[in-house]
Amino acid sequence: MGLARIAFVGLGLAFLLNLLVSRFYTILPSHFGGHVDKQFELVEATFRKNFFDGWERDGASFVVYHKGKKVVDLWGGYADTAALRKWEEDTISVAFSSTKAVAALCVALLVDRGQLKYDDLVTKHWPEFGKHGKENVTVQWLLSHMAGLAYIDEVITEQDALDHKRLARIFEEQMPNWPPGTATGYHALTYGWLVDQLIRRADPQKRGIGQFFRENIAKPNNIDFHIGLPKEQQYRVARLTLPSIMDTISEMMTDIRVVKFVASMVKILSDTPLSRVIKNPSWLKAVGIITFNNPDYHRMEQAAALGIGNARSLAQTFQLVLDGKIIKKETLLRFSKPFINETDLVMGQTIAKGQGLLFEPLRRKHAEKTDFLCGHPGYGGQNVKFDLKNNLVFAYVNNGLKTGMGELCRTYIRLRDAVYDVIEQDSHNTN
Repeated sequence: MGLARIAFVGLGLAFLLNLLVSRFYTILPSHFGGHVDKQFELVEATFRKNFFDGWERDGASFVVYHKGKKVVDLWGGYADTAALRKWEEDTISVAFSSTKAVAALCVALLVDRGQLKYDDLVTKHWPEFGKHGKENVTVQWLLSHMAGLAYIDEVITEQDALDHKRLARIFEEQMPNWPPGTATGYHALTYGWLVDQLIRRADPQKRGIGQFFRENIAKPNNIDFHIGLPKEQQYRVARLTLPSIMDTISEMMTDIRVVKFVASMVKILSDTPLSRVIKNPSWLKAVGIITFNNPDYHRMEQAAALGIGNARSLAQTFQLVLDGKIIKKETLLRFSKPFINETDLVMGQTIAKGQGLLFEPLRRKHAEKTDFLCGHPGYGGQNVKFDLKNNLVFAYVNNGLKTGMGELCRTYIRLRDAVYDVIEQDSHNTN
């Protein structure tokens, strides 16, 4: 028997063992809350199935708006399984890179007000940025991960992350990782700091991104999402857990694409752009260990990975966008169109990007090639999406992190597909 066959049999046995354990040895009782419109009962059943099948090991929330109405608002599981703390209606959790969609909206609001243009040179607002070949970087390039600043040579400390003036100097002195504008490479963490620097200069009141979002979007609309969590709100934050080896094997057995994704992540072990992104800052980790549970980090205004909220607050934010209550229609139309769709130098995948968003192809039977879901996925399976064509917004947040992200996160895929199944069936019945 060849090694490959032995490995495959081993994976199969491990998966079966994991399945038996999840089916017949349930440690904690099920816990669910929320409501759905009758038409969307399939979505509620799907949400629960993720837990019953062992795919959702801790807690999660999922919210859908359709045609301007909130039709799904669900939560379930545990905010802290070890402490038996249930996921409640007001539980919040780290949104990881789904925070980038909120940061992108803050920039879009400045564009909408005429205080910034996507085609502006960054140096128009931040003259000191234009050193070492960065003088031609536009706002659009920066938001589309084309600035060549995916990783930083100088070590970024926790103290640096709390000092926006210090961060400004670090980025001003940084040589680009590649010639800006010639390629795109995911700025996993630097995106948040760069957008914060841009907003501090374009905003007439010179606010940081956390304050800007809070005063312009969150507080006026009662949105429970935070870029820089107040200390007194920490008690509501869910505890994050990493997937076990068995969880990862189960995901790989469900979707072969996860196997390829895990194989690509081996790049972290070698000297590649991805490994350099992961290594600095060394104190903010989500691979092997997870320091994102540190309350001190939750108070940082880090708009690439440390936004904290839930599916309700993310979906509510972008429903307000579709309702025209944050930016005008013409701004929204540009906000929702991809700018570049090329292979990413850091991730090694073809990803459509633009205006700070990532665009997921709508893979449905009657969808056109130009149909995209707009928004941003996050580490561990987090996601927020809006679909102008179907007048739809939905968001998913969980604390039992998954191996697969975006379209590789099986819990998210199930929920997304259930939503579209309902919408398409309703459209068929109407016609």
